[in-house]
Amino acid sequence: MKKLPKIPASQITDETLFFMKRRQLLKALGIGAAGLTVATTANAGLFSWFDDDTPTPPMTPRKPLTFIQPEEFQPSLTLTPEDKVIGYNNFYEFGLGKSDPAENAHTLVTDEWTVTIDGEVNRPLTLNLDDINTKFPLEERIYRMRCVEAWSMVIPWVGFPLAKLLALVEPTSKAKYVAFETRYAPEQMPGQKSRYIGGGLSYPYVEGLRLDEAMNPLTLLATGVYGKTLPNQNGAPIRLVVPWKYGFKGIKSIVKIRLTEQMPDTTWNLSAPSEYGFFANVNPDVSHPRWSQATERFIGAGGLGQVTRQPTLLFNGYGEQVASLYQGMDLRRYY
Repeated sequence: MKKLPKIPASQITDETLFFMKRRQLLKALGIGAAGLTVATTANAGLFSWFDDDTPTPPMTPRKPLTFIQPEEFQPSLTLTPEDKVIGYNNFYEFGLGKSDPAENAHTLVTDEWTVTIDGEVNRPLTLNLDDINTKFPLEERIYRMRCVEAWSMVIPWVGFPLAKLLALVEPTSKAKYVAFETRYAPEQMPGQKSRYIGGGLSYPYVEGLRLDEAMNPLTLLATGVYGKTLPNQNGAPIRLVVPWKYGFKGIKSIVKIRLTEQMPDTTWNLSAPSEYGFFANVNPDVSHPRWSQATERFIGAGGLGQVTRQPTLLFNGYGEQVASLYQGMDLRRYY
């Protein structure tokens, strides 16, 4: 076989140029948004390579929250700037691009929101936002967030441990898993009714945890970020945060929590089971089928010319708190 010529380093495209703005690239290629169809097996990674790290989303009114700041959850980590946390994210119900949720999520109506908790419980409950805000004292927790697309942030969430909510409903001895469901409102969430906007996923979005994962002290139900209520694009009015797992496990805009005996189906595992496992623990040694997970792009204060590439940490750096949950498990098989 003829040996391929070695490409000089001078001819290799610089990383900062490769991560050019998605819209600029598509425009240059002559491709309009209406002409894009993304296969479900490629949804999580395709557009991330062409997105800008410096979106400027429109700011919507958000209420300041009252919370405590436990010392153990205030690590000395460099925070991702607020405008990027609320402007660069995945919420396919509002579009496939990273800035689409910030631009489009204003259509979501969060008034009169309720969350139902039922299934294998002794005391099923339906709570409105007033119930949630009065029953559970809020605290700020600074967590790393690692996306399966190999980018990361550090985010100051405001919320309360999921374990406190589950304690109220008293899980039965049959409860082994916790299933979550986001709101289904196609008229407010256009990706739910159009495969061109929502990537062809089956909606409503569903996720799940094992009960011991849900009860872990790190698992958070967030109602705010950066000291104020959640923006719609970040999962208002209440979302899940599980910092040792890939970000797609953090289901947004939750309306239903159900305790089950059997492992629940989850959206991405149904869509592409070879790519997105039920556990989805951050693991630098288990590559995604289409890219390595060994390193990540940290989205910090700089622009495209200041991308920070850093090693991925096992369990996203939370191994001391959660590794015991998986003792004896093959983390390559149970990815």
